[in-house]
Amino acid sequence: MTDQTGQTGQTRRTWWRAAGTAAVVAAALTATVTPSVAAPAETRPAPVTAADVDYDTWQRDCRAVMAAALPYLKERIADSAPGEKQAIVLDIDNTSLETDFGFSYPQPANRPVLEAAEYAQEHGVALFFVTARPGIIEAPTGWNLAHAGYESSGLHVRGFLDLFRDVAEYKTEQRAEIEAKGYTIIANIGNSATDLSGGHAERTFKLPDYDGQLS
Repeated sequence: MTDQTGQTGQTRRTWWRAAGTAAVVAAALTATVTPSVAAPAETRPAPVTAADVDYDTWQRDCRAVMAAALPYLKERIADSAPGEKQAIVLDIDNTSLETDFGFSYPQPANRPVLEAAEYAQEHGVALFFVTARPGIIEAPTGWNLAHAGYESSGLHVRGFLDLFRDVAEYKTEQRAEIEAKGYTIIANIGNSATDLSGGHAERTFKLPDYDGQLS
């Protein structure tokens, strides 16, 4: 995701990441990859290129954040008001899915986040995914989320004009739209300030991005 500072550089990184994702998806579809032959989710990813962050460190730090989030979620879900439609909003890249550690398709779930999402799913909480990914890869992204174990109630991707908007503004607008459908967003989980700023969530939980080293 992009940060609120350094917008031009981060926008360029978003375009490159989108192009890379589209290329992998195209290759996967051309080869008619099925889940039975896709890259296994349990394969150990390599460290982040050109960064001093390895997979084990990232997972440890993600698990620490989600260890604080899960007790809150359990308490808030149990305290649901009659008729309340609870929802959690999640970012995708390096939040719901492992993106920068061993790029592959399908991308494996970020386990600490998936574990919290599974608890929420089992207790009737809707999961909405709000991402800066472009709409051209909406279908393979949705399939990837389902393959990783997420039950999506809605996937919000950027249309063409959204690609030229401030990412934080776009994501805030998507959360407002979810609320307009009658949902109470009890948690918003992401790894960038652009994922979490702008309100429209009772609580936010920030995963590590190591000063922008992770997308």
